[in-house]
Amino acid sequence: MNDILPYIYYSLPWLFVIGLSVAAVLGIGVGLAWPRFLVYPYLLLFFWVNSTSYGNLAVFASRSIYSRGSGMLFFGVVLWYVLGAWLCARIAASFTDNLADNLADNLANNLANNFANNFANNFATGPQRQRAPACNLRPWFLAWAVLLAAHVGVGLATGVPLAASLAPSGFSNIVWMAPLISLMLLAFRTREQALALARFIMLAGLARALFGLGRWAAAGGDPNNVYANMNAIQIRLTFFDINDSLLCTLAFAIAAVALFQERSGAQLPAPGRPWRALAWVTLVATTLCVVLSYRRTAWIGFLLAFAVVLWRLPPARRLQLGLAAMPLAGAAMAFVAARRMAQTRAEGGSNAAGSLLHDMQSRRFGPESERVLELKLAFADFLAHPLAGIGAWGRYHGYQAISWQGNPDGGLFLHSGVLHIALKSGLIGTVLLAGTIVAFVVGARRALRSLPPELLGLGAAGTAGLAFMIPDLLIGTPFPQVRTTQMLALCLSLPYLALAAAQGTTAPQRPAWQRAPHRQPVLA
Repeated sequence: MNDILPYIYYSLPWLFVIGLSVAAVLGIGVGLAWPRFLVYPYLLLFFWVNSTSYGNLAVFASRSIYSRGSGMLFFGVVLWYVLGAWLCARIAASFTDNLADNLADNLANNLANNFANNFANNFATGPQRQRAPACNLRPWFLAWAVLLAAHVGVGLATGVPLAASLAPSGFSNIVWMAPLISLMLLAFRTREQALALARFIMLAGLARALFGLGRWAAAGGDPNNVYANMNAIQIRLTFFDINDSLLCTLAFAIAAVALFQERSGAQLPAPGRPWRALAWVTLVATTLCVVLSYRRTAWIGFLLAFAVVLWRLPPARRLQLGLAAMPLAGAAMAFVAARRMAQTRAEGGSNAAGSLLHDMQSRRFGPESERVLELKLAFADFLAHPLAGIGAWGRYHGYQAISWQGNPDGGLFLHSGVLHIALKSGLIGTVLLAGTIVAFVVGARRALRSLPPELLGLGAAGTAGLAFMIPDLLIGTPFPQVRTTQMLALCLSLPYLALAAAQGTTAPQRPAWQRAPHRQPVLA
């Protein structure tokens, strides 16, 4: 046995490489036939795995799964995964709708001959391409890619390492939102697939909310508790990561629209009793989970998302949902807000506003609030470099005065997504950010006005999710985080995905030379 062990140890790296190669081949095959089956595990990862351990006293040094591989590959493995999945979906869209069935038949029968004949026939007759779903965000993300390339070029010319220009602390994560948006539009092409995605998101949000509530009740809540561990505010919370509350909001929107939308005029059948019960449980559990997160950005964002959902319902249904949800959410939010203000009254001041904004207000005597000082220092650097910013790799001056910036990443991020983009990319990036948001609002508004009732929940969830993230865009740190930007990409894709599925863009488009000539109608 001792003679065999060295050979086993020596063979492990080779076995790992072989296994990884086999998994990659199988993944490519699945991606070419059924691209959406590559999307589900990717989304499940972002739905379930936290992106930060900040505030956890038990964690001294940890490396997030979202940054694995970024040392040698410049970006995390998860981002290369979504790029590979998008390539598979893009290639699959170049062939007929029957490609999945043909591949399955080929694998079941004679792989070599049938597969070769299938592709020979496709190339002989010309590929029948699927029309790419319409999305007015493409030009804006192309502009983001060009801006990032310009920063990389300037950085290389001035001696800045490539890794620093492409680091998540700049704005490269925004560029990586594009592959996921495109992948979502290519992978879910029919109404059935879109409805399955909506149910998947609702069930994932419900499961996450129940997990958070159970841990809050039985295990002391989220261990990443900055308020209790670092600020001496004795509260338990469900989730500190804003993305968990975002997932709960997406599930809430889908469940609310499924329960309260008008059905008589649209002839839309009511959901079955099990799904209706799950929708009601989702409404209650996700609301409580967001409220008990004790995140002010989550509270304000949830109210904005709730307003978006109400806006898409008929007046009578708005009243019903308001009477069903507002008392519960209002009472719970008032209770937890009162508890938080009671804990922070000594920290921030004697009035209610000072207690709620204790970490953003300066004391009457002593140093200025670090949150305010951080924004002032960054804004001063923006005014010094208004057009192009300080560069994707830049650090704002004076960051050493901020306690949480005392680490190798100090000065590379700040608590304002909008100011972060303005600081790193100047007015150019600020205009691109505003243009991207306006383009989404225009596209989402058009989609929500024309979506059929069964797909309205999916489109409304994406819009509500972006509304939920508005406070975090203003006073949070969304863009340096891979999980947050990918969740934002998911929200951006949902209205376009629902509209494309409703319009039936799955019909293959033949090349012009294969189309029948247009004939004028014969008048009787």
